[in-house]
Amino acid sequence: MAMIDRWKLGTPVPGHDYGIFTTHFVDGTNPRDGSTKRFSLIDCVDWVNVIAVTASREVVLIRQYRPGIDEVCLEIPGGMVDAGEQPMAAAARELAEETGYTSTTWQPLGVVAPNPAIQNNRLHSFLATDARPTQAQHLEGSEVIDVETAPLADVRAMLRDGRISHALVVAAFGHLAFRLHELGLP
Repeated sequence: MAMIDRWKLGTPVPGHDYGIFTTHFVDGTNPRDGSTKRFSLIDCVDWVNVIAVTASREVVLIRQYRPGIDEVCLEIPGGMVDAGEQPMAAAARELAEETGYTSTTWQPLGVVAPNPAIQNNRLHSFLATDARPTQAQHLEGSEVIDVETAPLADVRAMLRDGRISHALVVAAFGHLAFRLHELGLP
């Protein structure tokens, strides 16, 4: 198998600051033939999402409008990691803010690169077990979120039939499936 060499990247050229991410360009030199290409990059903070499971094996789900596809999506709680914040702390904060649920039992599930062709960030997925509603939602200005639960056993059908279609949510459940398999659980 051939090894792929890394491109040599120059100094980033600022693009635009969009508040939740910034864009920039960087010129790269092809390691094989010396040609150059300008890459468009998106600089994002890391993100988190949480599969929160109650004592009765119900998954805490949220519904919220997503303007990119102009639809209300069924998802798991998640959001951005604040500056100086650890991913697990961000996951606990987002779960509580978006749903009012909290948990004292947390496990990291995995980390993925959401779109490494153009983005520099990572998504950290976590499992929170014995989640329970302990407070009111604390939604940010633009958030409109409905909370619901569904049996963990039903989530597989939701993933298969497209009721849950957000790629990063699907990735989190993929990590959970691997973890359950490792534990010998169906």
